[in-house]
Amino acid sequence: MTEIITEKEKAILAVRNDGFALEYASDELKADKEVVMAAVQSHGYALEYASDELKADKEVVMAAVQNNGMALDYASDELKADKEVVMAAVQNDENEGVINFASDELKADKEVVMAAVQSYAYALQFRSDELKADKEIVMAAVQSYGGALEYASEELRADKEVVMAAVKNDRFALEYVSDELKADKEVIMAAVENDGVALEYASDELKADKEVVMAAVQSAGWALEYASDEFKADKEVIMAAVENDAKALEHASDELKVDKEVVMAAENQEKLAKKKFEDYLKKIRGQN
Repeated sequence: MTEIITEKEKAILAVRNDGFALEYASDELKADKEVVMAAVQSHGYALEYASDELKADKEVVMAAVQNNGMALDYASDELKADKEVVMAAVQNDENEGVINFASDELKADKEVVMAAVQSYAYALQFRSDELKADKEIVMAAVQSYGGALEYASEELRADKEVVMAAVKNDRFALEYVSDELKADKEVIMAAVENDGVALEYASDELKADKEVVMAAVQSAGWALEYASDEFKADKEVIMAAVENDAKALEHASDELKVDKEVVMAAENQEKLAKKKFEDYLKKIRGQN
């Protein structure tokens, strides 16, 4: 005997395969909790096509935001104000700023904001001035992504503890640091050791500090571009730079661009880089 598959069973099979298939289901099935649960567990965004009643069903919405935090956008206003739901959503943020869909009250809730910036540092961008000046929140944000320092208060961009955490995490953070700390050698050393190109944002005085410049070019040879002219003509610095990146030779003084030892070092580094790339390609091809 041929087994008869009901419309509901067909719908469940479809949404389990692709949650967005819920869009094409009948209104009756969009209001069926079992069907909608299967859909949002496949893709949280499918909550968009659920009935209004199920967009207000906490179990359904929790399943949706646990799959994709952005599903919070389609939850009822009541559940956008439910702290448990919002916490689940921001902890599952896929770099979109889920917190913006929460109620105004929860957007200003410190615990929610902490969870949000730990998941998506740039969530700090949309917070109140009070929260941007909260050291605990800003520390959490810059430890997640240093560049979030851009949205911190002016006072915290001049706070050495916050800045050190930021520059150790991301080179671009140094751009947003106070001028005073851009001239702080400890801060700049931490930044260039993480990524030499951060030298671009150092004070002129530190761009002319050999220890800083050496640390920068050893981290990223290309950082030579931002060193003072004095060090672009310093053979020890140039050798360190080209041994890291042959292209750094472009920023050397005219005299050192034709220095036999320097040129040889650059050529050897270029050959090494080419071999590493070829070995990588072979590895990838071998895996395929």
